Amino acid sequence: MSSTLIRLIEPSDAPALAEMLSRDKQAYARWMPSKPPEFYTPDGQASVIANLLNSHGDGLAWPGVVVSDGTVIGQITLTILRGPFQKAFLGYWVSSLHQGLGHTSRAVGLAVRVAADELGLHRLEAHTQLENHASQAILRKHGFRSWGIAHEHFYADGAWRDEVFWERKLDDADVALCSAPATSC
Repeated sequence: MSSTLIRLIEPSDAPALAEMLSRDKQAYARWMPSKPPEFYTPDGQASVIANLLNSHGDGLAWPGVVVSDGTVIGQITLTILRGPFQKAFLGYWVSSLHQGLGHTSRAVGLAVRVAADELGLHRLEAHTQLENHASQAILRKHGFRSWGIAHEHFYADGAWRDEVFWERKLDDADVALCSAPATSC
């Protein structure tokens, strides 16, 4: 089994992310909103990364990449809402070439630990499309519970999609996924 880690995104990740997003554009059309052509270029990803790092500097996000054996294979982001909420929205994807190998599940488990241990958050939330059973299984495995369905909540691939809402309290005793540091397993 390959190791999986997550780390903060870096400007140098732009070419790898652009290559994966461009290659998987059709495969992910059902799950991701449409983007302008420049999004799929290294310059476009450099701009996205700059914005994410600005949000991180403002305490509004923890933008990361998923890494296996030294190679960036996906992205994971916690979009933070402080104040009385102390929560984050979890979003993630892993390249189609690296799916089915446990990387996504390990990355989600690591993000739960980052949210609890490093960010001190109270809860995490996520959304999955109704038909995304693989992602739902990963969230369940990491202690998320579904709490409702939003009908026609998300527009992707030419249609409005229903989404399941998920939540996870982080004061649960079972936050740890492995004995490694919070960003690797």
